[in-house]
Amino acid sequence: MATKQKTHQASAKVFKVKKNGTLTYKKSGGNHQTNKDTAKAIRQRRNKGILSKGDTKRLKQVV
Repeated sequence: MATKQKTHQASAKVFKVKKNGTLTYKKSGGNHQTNKDTAKAIRQRRNKGILSKGDTKRLKQVV
């Protein structure tokens, strides 16, 4: 009897799977001590990060 692979909980808390299959994540470094950063850097961190195709293919099995 084949058993299902368990979800990797650490990865599941970091990545979200979109309807088209891409994995998104929150970019780091935007919570505090941002006064030293440029406005452009802070603005770019607000957007979600999209994982590359190769990493997505590798991590889809565990998320």
